[in-house]
Amino acid sequence: MTNAVNALVLALQQAVKADAPLIALLGEGGINDRTVRPQRFPALVLGAVETRDYSTGDGEGAEILLTLEAWSATSRREAEALVSEARRVAEALPEMLPMGPNGFRLVNWRHRRTVSRREVKAGLFVAEAYFRAVVE
Repeated sequence: MTNAVNALVLALQQAVKADAPLIALLGEGGINDRTVRPQRFPALVLGAVETRDYSTGDGEGAEILLTLEAWSATSRREAEALVSEARRVAEALPEMLPMGPNGFRLVNWRHRRTVSRREVKAGLFVAEAYFRAVVE
């Protein structure tokens, strides 16, 4: 079900890039799933992703635990506002995820929690939003 993760990430990237208010905050970089040098802030980055088998007797399925990180060089408030906007956009993900000829169906998408902190060594602020998705 690795492709299910890729389909979910692709749908999330497309949703972010299609949202004018969020892109106005982020700039053209949108959402990244890798380190970009030099990094510009604010930034939205795909963090840790964990996949678990969620198959049934009828078909394949996966539970995906995904983290979105919102980074700011200015303030915790900016990082939290960015993650809030990302949550708003993510709530409207399509049921059918784009990928391959058949795609995947997003059965469930939920925000689990958000944690924010200051990264002292880097001098940055980060807000991490944790999500749970079930796809089949």
